[in-house]
Amino acid sequence: MARWQILLSEFDIVYVSQKAIKGSAVADFLASRALEDYEPLNFDFLNEELMCIAMIEDYPWKLNFDGASNAVGNGIGAVLVSPNGDHYPFTCKLDFDCTNNMAEYEACIMGLQAAIERGIRILEVYGDSALVIYQLRGEWETRDPKLINYRKVVLGLLKEFDDITFNYIQRDENQMADALATLASMSRANKEEEIRPIQMSVYEAPASCYNLEEEEKDDNPWYQDILRYVRDYGDILYKRRKDQVLLRCVDAVEAKLILEEVHEGVCGTQVNGFTMARQIIRFGYYWATMEGDCINYAKKCHKCQIYGDKIHVPPSPLHVMTSPWPFSMWGIDVVGPISPKASNRHRFIFVVIDYFTKWVEAASYANVTKSTFKIKHHNSSPYRPKMNGAVEAANKNIKKIVGKMTETYRDWHEKLPFALLAYRTSVRTSTGATPFSLVYGMEAVLPIEVELPSLRILTEIRLDEAE
Repeated sequence: MARWQILLSEFDIVYVSQKAIKGSAVADFLASRALEDYEPLNFDFLNEELMCIAMIEDYPWKLNFDGASNAVGNGIGAVLVSPNGDHYPFTCKLDFDCTNNMAEYEACIMGLQAAIERGIRILEVYGDSALVIYQLRGEWETRDPKLINYRKVVLGLLKEFDDITFNYIQRDENQMADALATLASMSRANKEEEIRPIQMSVYEAPASCYNLEEEEKDDNPWYQDILRYVRDYGDILYKRRKDQVLLRCVDAVEAKLILEEVHEGVCGTQVNGFTMARQIIRFGYYWATMEGDCINYAKKCHKCQIYGDKIHVPPSPLHVMTSPWPFSMWGIDVVGPISPKASNRHRFIFVVIDYFTKWVEAASYANVTKSTFKIKHHNSSPYRPKMNGAVEAANKNIKKIVGKMTETYRDWHEKLPFALLAYRTSVRTSTGATPFSLVYGMEAVLPIEVELPSLRILTEIRLDEAE
């Protein structure tokens, strides 16, 4: 210490050694500042139970159990469901031989033990084994010696619950427990391997959607791609059908023209709304409210209300006829006499139909006699089977179409070619196609397709949409 005093003397620093503090000074200091109403420490917490609040269960827990026994192995599964809807699955593989009923009891015992470990007091048990459920409820007698001990174990576990019920459910309502039991029975896990509890997630979108790289942000608006498409490819949009066919999208003005042409135009058949909508789609057009617009248009058509079917009678079944190729079998019928006569004094319609393609030919005549067509009638056994009424059905449709097209009663013969064209371009129920497409291999081109070119017209004449 003397050395430090010599070294510090040149700086006018005087070193003074620290004196020891006596313990009596500390005691006097604490005594002068004593606390009032001081109580000694008590290590016996007599009111410790006041710090614990017991939770009263208002809603019961649910337990679903199931067992599986097959040629591969045996397994059990159970699911505890909390009042909040949380699921806690349990599964176990049974490494001993047992019956299916024994596996059901094992699953029930495993679920009850799991509920006891969690302190559950109120429990509803559900199982798809009627034998186990009704035996535990006491409604059925337990006669199998293998199941008597299982029932005793379950009854012993029931003492740990304040309230417990057993309910039988169908197998389709117990799918999760059944899946756990089947998984345990089919797995071949070793005893040394540890399999952790199963966690099941719900994905609402494909995994590819989550792995998409974030695109570079630009200053363009969200409709930039749509604007570029309309600017580069014209103002015509197309809708792709399920069969990959493109349909031209039309606006309200164009849709009105299409409705008028298809329903009342040159090829108009005055059909109902649903048939007209399908016919417009076959021609290559589409708009969002097409079906509703077709139904409303047909309801407002005056001729459809006059010439529509009044009697709702189910059609008579047609007889199946074999026609090996087109135009090999024909049916012939005569419509008439028609009154009043046409302006050219015709009063009969001679109708023939091909049974393969449903192609119809018709012509009007003033008189239809056997001498005019050089027909000779002979009585003999029939070479062909009896006709199935297809030509009569065609006659009815031709008459209906002609009746809707005529403006005066004496010009019906002038509308007959247009009625035939409308019939040939309409889908027949028996073939699922139009007679025109079966004969020529393609659909007929309608006049509206020239004014509003469809995709097939543009492809055929090799024109751009702008042209």
